[in-house]
Amino acid sequence: MTDESQLLSGRVAVVTGSSSGIGQAIALALARNGADVIVHGRTESAHLKETKNRLESLGGQATSMPADLADEKSLPSLVEASWNWQNRVDIWINNAGADVLTGEMARRDFTEKFDLVWKVDVRATLVLSRLIGARMRTLEIPTSGACSILNMGWDQAWQGMEGDSGEMFATTKGAIMSMTKSLAQTLAPQVRVNCLAPGWIKTKWGESASSEWDLRANSESLMNRWGTPQDIANAATFLSSDRAVFISGQILPVNGGFRNRN
Repeated sequence: MTDESQLLSGRVAVVTGSSSGIGQAIALALARNGADVIVHGRTESAHLKETKNRLESLGGQATSMPADLADEKSLPSLVEASWNWQNRVDIWINNAGADVLTGEMARRDFTEKFDLVWKVDVRATLVLSRLIGARMRTLEIPTSGACSILNMGWDQAWQGMEGDSGEMFATTKGAIMSMTKSLAQTLAPQVRVNCLAPGWIKTKWGESASSEWDLRANSESLMNRWGTPQDIANAATFLSSDRAVFISGQILPVNGGFRNRN
């Protein structure tokens, strides 16, 4: 455990899409700071079990809850099971996103990819936030805003990006960024709702990116590098804690500073 191990002590957190990558980094960071964590993946995979085991090795409690977020019927069940684990949820992080850039989905046509991203990234984020937000508002908490919902946007949704991926993610992540502001107003003051807008983060796609994309990612950040999952996890931990108790309805770019060349 780190010196920050009490920052989230006594909190129960859910991180969707946490079997690997950014979600796994966030789940581990929350656990290192004292939270008990529910990890989620589409299925009960070996990666999900590994994440749960790593969390437990840090000394806190952890459990895994698989659910296919593309299936609308699974969403209430996920919220219900998460809440019943310890009869509360203090932190809910909507990190899950459909991977349409690698694997078999990368070969599908644009419409099929877009439909999946809309269901997993947008619809699930809104439905889950509404369901868990209503429950969070029933908790007796010491200070307003102690409960937190955190969504995932995209730093380039503001100005757009060329190509199929740009059109798809500007549309879907832009919707998430907009809904965050409305959810924050609906759930205030008991629940804070914020959104991270990652830039070029070296996840599965970034590891195999071409030299052209690698050059672009480095050149578009003022820090001259790709971001890491840990960079996102650090921001997520802060926004989930009482250190950010007066921050709500905000979109925080985590991109090393975007170098706009227009």
